[in-house]
Amino acid sequence: MRTIAWFCAGAWAAALVTISGAALAEEYVFLASPQTDLNRVFRVETSTGEVGACQYAVRNGTVGVTLCFTPGEGAGPQEPGAYGLVASNHQQEGGVYRVEKRTGRMSACYVLGDQVVCTPQAR
Repeated sequence: MRTIAWFCAGAWAAALVTISGAALAEEYVFLASPQTDLNRVFRVETSTGEVGACQYAVRNGTVGVTLCFTPGEGAGPQEPGAYGLVASNHQQEGGVYRVEKRTGRMSACYVLGDQVVCTPQAR
């Protein structure tokens, strides 16, 4: 009887670890810029709405470098929510939209200089 109880408790703990790992894996959402000649990928932290971006750059004589842009004005943490990213269908659009799925608020986010910036959230 003790062996069965220990096995059940162990299986339950393993399931919690798996669920916790899955939750951590979903902490960020990634989306490529719709601009067809730009290799930029945006990321949003799903609970805080903080937005960042990275892109590849050629560096002579090397394999290149990954350039990452930190959150700037409006791209930092927002009110807690359920955030995602949406791209427009505009081929020349270098930015994406940060959406809050529960309230419908949206911000346009793009790279400006060496940071990601976002417009104020609107509905």
